[in-house]
Amino acid sequence: MTTVFIVSAPSGSGKSTLVTRLLASEPGLMFSISYTTRKPRGNEVDGEDYHFVSRAEFLARMARDEFLESAEVFGNYYGTHRGILEEARKRGQDLVLDIDVQGARQLKDRIPEAVAVFILAPSRQVLEERLRARGEDRADVIERRLKDAAGEIRNYRDYDYVLVNRDLAQSDAVLSAIIRAERVRRVRIEEQIRPILETFDLERYRQDG
Repeated sequence: MTTVFIVSAPSGSGKSTLVTRLLASEPGLMFSISYTTRKPRGNEVDGEDYHFVSRAEFLARMARDEFLESAEVFGNYYGTHRGILEEARKRGQDLVLDIDVQGARQLKDRIPEAVAVFILAPSRQVLEERLRARGEDRADVIERRLKDAAGEIRNYRDYDYVLVNRDLAQSDAVLSAIIRAERVRRVRIEEQIRPILETFDLERYRQDG
């Protein structure tokens, strides 16, 4: 059974760093590469960081219902293609999605058993410091991101876990612990449990008792 893990956070909270470290440390995870209409930043590579497509192509795919979820963020579209979940199932891996709160809500509606994790910076001040330290955005864009962060944070109750990213190493360990714990939930490993039970003559023990 493939478990879907959703990770969301306001921009600058450290989500991408944590997800990268998670994928490197935990086996059996597959990262969902989103489609987007925005332009590549820095050293981003098409097919590795995102599938970069034109607005027209994205809307055409959306019309064909190719996306499990899609959202418009900062004037650009983002979406998770249906095929990525089927690929994860064929590989026998769990799927990790790095998506915003709009997409997370849509995906939870489609896949209620998905596990959703929300990452928070310790405060607005820390979030602003991290955004400025990245050196990627103008001052007005940073202000807009902070304003949007306030709106995103209101949705934290929609998530199964909230991780306050005060320290990278600690947050890294907590996120890995969430993945490991969810993987051994009874409902997820019933197929592993049944063959073990069959090695015991449970009916005979019940009668003896």
